Amino acid sequence: MGIISNPHEIEGGYNLHGSGDINTAAVAQVAGCLPLIIPADPRLVQVAELLDLCDGFLLTGGRPNVHPSEYGEDETPAHGAFDRGRDAVTLPLIRACVERGQPVFGICRGFQEVNVAMGGSLWPEIRDLPGRMNHRMPPDGTMDEKFALRHKVSFTEGGVFHRLMGSSEVMTNTLHGQGINRAGARIMIDGRAPDQTPEAIYVEGAPGFTLSVQWHPEWRAGEDPVSRRLFEAFGRSAAAWAAGQGPLQAGGA
Repeated sequence: MGIISNPHEIEGGYNLHGSGDINTAAVAQVAGCLPLIIPADPRLVQVAELLDLCDGFLLTGGRPNVHPSEYGEDETPAHGAFDRGRDAVTLPLIRACVERGQPVFGICRGFQEVNVAMGGSLWPEIRDLPGRMNHRMPPDGTMDEKFALRHKVSFTEGGVFHRLMGSSEVMTNTLHGQGINRAGARIMIDGRAPDQTPEAIYVEGAPGFTLSVQWHPEWRAGEDPVSRRLFEAFGRSAAAWAAGQGPLQAGGA
């Protein structure tokens, strides 16, 4: 399972490609796959090579945002920091996975990447919109406090997420600043927060797993029943692809 990484700098200039151990643990222990951290740098990896190497892809969260030029808007200070290298890898990778039926699971930034890859756009700052809550991570506190369940997500009655979860409503954490403005082509918004912010999507008509969520299910994925169902479904889809069984049913549930 390819885990899309983010660039980091440590020790005053030592650059690395990294991913949180909660991502690798969720993939290995809940999805049941071998986690491989992929450098999101088009100078180092090519989409075609990644598709041959991995049975599925986890699009992780990250502090840098998708550059607004990817959805036809100008850069402003409100858009924050960017990672153009990751944009160059993940956006075509998502489109290829959707076409092939190869499993792809987007989390937070990854959720936003799926929407942009399919032609959608993003709000630069959700909390600035009238009637919206602050979805950002609390600035202080322990990791447990930062990743605490903070709001409900309501799913479409009878929809893909409702069927997977066995419930039309779940509690989730929330640690994001941006969010979906215009939904991309075939992007089905299947879950929303109480303020109507999109929180759960899939690609309509895609032959494989395309479920993506705005929250962070990798946190305590083995203990939280909502997170466990997501990663187990993702793992089943990757296992089917690896076995040459082709993609699972559309929506990936």
